[in-house]
Amino acid sequence: MRNINPKSQIPNLKSGFTLVELLVVITIIGILIALLLPAVQAAREAARRVQCCNNLKQLALGCLSHEEAYKRLPSNGWGWQWTGDADRGTDWRQPGGWMFNILPYIELEAVRDMGAGLPQSQKFTAHMQRISVPLSVFYCPTRRRAIAYPYVVPKPANADLPTVSGRNDYAINGGDYWTHCDCPVRAVWGRVSSAGSGPPSVTDVENPPGQMTSKAQATFANVARVATGISYCGSMITMADITDGASHTYLLGEKYLNPDNYDTGLAPDDNSDTWQGDNADTARWSGVTPSDLLPPLQDTPGDDTNWRSFGSAHANGFHMAFCDGSVQMINYSINPETHRLMSNRKDGMAIDANAY
Repeated sequence: MRNINPKSQIPNLKSGFTLVELLVVITIIGILIALLLPAVQAAREAARRVQCCNNLKQLALGCLSHEEAYKRLPSNGWGWQWTGDADRGTDWRQPGGWMFNILPYIELEAVRDMGAGLPQSQKFTAHMQRISVPLSVFYCPTRRRAIAYPYVVPKPANADLPTVSGRNDYAINGGDYWTHCDCPVRAVWGRVSSAGSGPPSVTDVENPPGQMTSKAQATFANVARVATGISYCGSMITMADITDGASHTYLLGEKYLNPDNYDTGLAPDDNSDTWQGDNADTARWSGVTPSDLLPPLQDTPGDDTNWRSFGSAHANGFHMAFCDGSVQMINYSINPETHRLMSNRKDGMAIDANAY
């Protein structure tokens, strides 16, 4: 009689998922991803906001260190067609803006010194190279990458023409009244190519060396007569000039931009370089005039009309550093009048701390 192995009688069953079970698993995974993705994105944005806040804190401390060294806050230079010059000090003689002036106080003195002591031709080349360098401390990570972007405006008055330039997402508080070297009164120095570009030459500001010309003196005085902010064309603001209190007065903050032009260099408020003189690339205001207000805004595609306003790419609000060095997230719904008062260093108006 033949022996039969009982196990040989059991059919060979293959294990696996049915189609229905596979679809159920895929559906569950999809639901979990859908639930998890917003949390991951929120965590990433929270980290970006922290980095943005840290950038502003570092820049604010740089401004205050500048004030400690020179007993005045950084000036914002002459106009948009001038870049910083390491051989021209930090006061009214300096054509570059506030970001150029604080470089030694944010551990970037070597960047500021590019071109120092060189003949003009070599200096202009060095200035062009510096213009082309992006520095991450000036970029909001929510908005864009810290890289160089197209330079599309005319050649700087004191540099060779670059093809790309570093940008900045932060701006100094220019006050509650929009100003530049030709606003509200036309500059009295020689003819320039366009409004706000600055003087046609160094000698229109300083001649002989060390002496301010009458043209520059009149131009700076016209701006200072109405400017209520912390830094502007030819400014020499001290802490004593902030009579409304350092803890209630904006120092600098995030600037509004149209997202369509983050990368193009075509925006009128984001088309030059980080080290340039006074203009809407480097300064922002809370009003065109004290009665024509500029409320802060979240970056809005298709909107190029708010190029003088503060704002940001963040959904919840925009960061502002105050003159005491503190940094706060301000809601976009802040009362425009409160926003205006905090942009004015000397209006004498009390501000409710709960208003922002």
